[in-house]
Amino acid sequence: MIDLYTWSTPNGRKVSIMLEECALPYRVHKINIGSNAEQFTPEYLKINPNGKIPSIVDPDGPGGKPIAMMESGAILIYLADKTKRFMNEKNKYRVLQWLMFQMGGVGPMFGQAHHFMRAKKDEIPYGSERYGNEAKRLYGVMDKHLFSHTYFADEYSIADMAIYPWVARHEWHRVELAAFPNVKRWYEQVGARPAVVKGMAVPQV
Repeated sequence: MIDLYTWSTPNGRKVSIMLEECALPYRVHKINIGSNAEQFTPEYLKINPNGKIPSIVDPDGPGGKPIAMMESGAILIYLADKTKRFMNEKNKYRVLQWLMFQMGGVGPMFGQAHHFMRAKKDEIPYGSERYGNEAKRLYGVMDKHLFSHTYFADEYSIADMAIYPWVARHEWHRVELAAFPNVKRWYEQVGARPAVVKGMAVPQV
């Protein structure tokens, strides 16, 4: 039984989607990052020294020994390696490049757009414009790629699981999916998967 420490954010939902896709049994621990306290308890910092979510503790790690993992991208790679699913030797580097695209681009830029467009009491137009434009540029990159690819690495993979929860908040960064028809097609296709539906509902808050 894997212990998943998470909250209702795109980064958290990447991992719950993967756990559902792999049908791995897991136990959910809610870490309310909005409290600005739960993620900084001494107990949690032993699992994740960075005080972020998600994290996992797998009692059956490498060599049968327990392992604690932080950072959503690293957790996805770990679970793919553990289960031999959603990344293989044939597509490994295509998967990893799009996973890094999410980790270095989609997540940080969409997150900044959310901050300036939603989280600030008084919106700062410069921030909204800067990160809103970058979000749209990244959608353009995705749309062009998905014109000739069903999924980001041709086969459904952890790259799709990483990007999907961020695109699911397209309204938060003021993007109309109809303007990016290939992303919209991909988004609807991935969102119809039962494991994605289940993973997106974790945790119940």
